[in-house]
Amino acid sequence: MDESSASLTVFFENPFWVGVFERIENGKLSVSKVTFGAEPSDAQIQEFISDHYHELVFSPAVDVVLKAEAKNPKKRLRDAQKAQRNTGVGTKSQQALKMQHEMLKQEKKQSSKENKLAEQKRLFELKTQQKKQKHRGH
Repeated sequence: MDESSASLTVFFENPFWVGVFERIENGKLSVSKVTFGAEPSDAQIQEFISDHYHELVFSPAVDVVLKAEAKNPKKRLRDAQKAQRNTGVGTKSQQALKMQHEMLKQEKKQSSKENKLAEQKRLFELKTQQKKQKHRGH
């Protein structure tokens, strides 16, 4: 059975307001972190979700155990209030964000290495061309 859910947690991480989008699909959790800057209003958050949700880069999926939803409405209300009081990011979300950060760091390292090698090759070609130019006319 395909189950999916999404949630957004907005909290203050000195000096900015940060939003963490958590997406659970088929028992896999993926996370994306967004820095808002000043405290966003509900309207700004809704606008961000409608305009920029498709642009978010989510972390690789991490296995997560889904708990069955409580059927009692009072229990659900208490859980919702408890979730609003919780500040910070869950440990699974932190792991997913860390994994995403490490992957981006590896990609950046790889691309900078390729750029550096390409620049060295270009300079070498330029020097050899200049040496050939010097010896060509004499």
